[in-house]
Amino acid sequence: MLEDNNLKKRLLLISNSTLYGSGYLDHAEGEIRDFLGDVRRVLFVPFALYDRDAYADLARERFQALGYELESAHEVQDARAAVDDAEAVFIGGGNTFRLLKALYDHDLILAIRRRVMEGMPYIGSSAGANVSCPTIKTTKDMPIVQPPSFDALGLIHFQISPHYLDPDPNSTHMGETQEERIIQFLEENSTPVAGLREGAMLRVEAGAIELKGVSGARIFRRDHEPVEIEPGAKLNHLVSPVA
Repeated sequence: MLEDNNLKKRLLLISNSTLYGSGYLDHAEGEIRDFLGDVRRVLFVPFALYDRDAYADLARERFQALGYELESAHEVQDARAAVDDAEAVFIGGGNTFRLLKALYDHDLILAIRRRVMEGMPYIGSSAGANVSCPTIKTTKDMPIVQPPSFDALGLIHFQISPHYLDPDPNSTHMGETQEERIIQFLEENSTPVAGLREGAMLRVEAGAIELKGVSGARIFRRDHEPVEIEPGAKLNHLVSPVA
């Protein structure tokens, strides 16, 4: 099995923050608790939404209910210093382009990458999962702002497409499906893509990549048929870098 270069990396990458019929992060509560373990303080990065105060309040209330203190990166004087001091970081969902631009604006790309490589736990939901990838080229979001680059944190060596929806054979919508957009990406890029359905999440730990949550995922690779995987499956061999 191909292992990631850094065995200290610990990531929990969640397709969506809210699952239909439940509240904010309710479906991921057990995984978050298990993942964070003895961590007591979490640094929240709210840059994917416009109203950062309201977003931080929402996240703070939820994490306090889980037993964790939460500090928001937009409330501190020096966000990079806050990353350096953080026990764990949680990057929430929203618009991926706005999020990535803010990470560049606050000079957090290298800081977050370095801390994760040192073993700091990283939780990313939706847009927060997108920016863990090499690039944000597989996001579904509109480019409402222009980041300096599409290059993201590069914490994993494959792409994620959150909120993955299977094609509906009964739909009369004539636009491209998410699967068609991912296939178009693979026409121009060789990086594998994990389409995470709502309720799915990936846990990266000790070099292993495991699908967690309550729903499956679909793995896309250039010149291969898509592969279905179910929760509990390891997918290192399916998302290995393409030479």
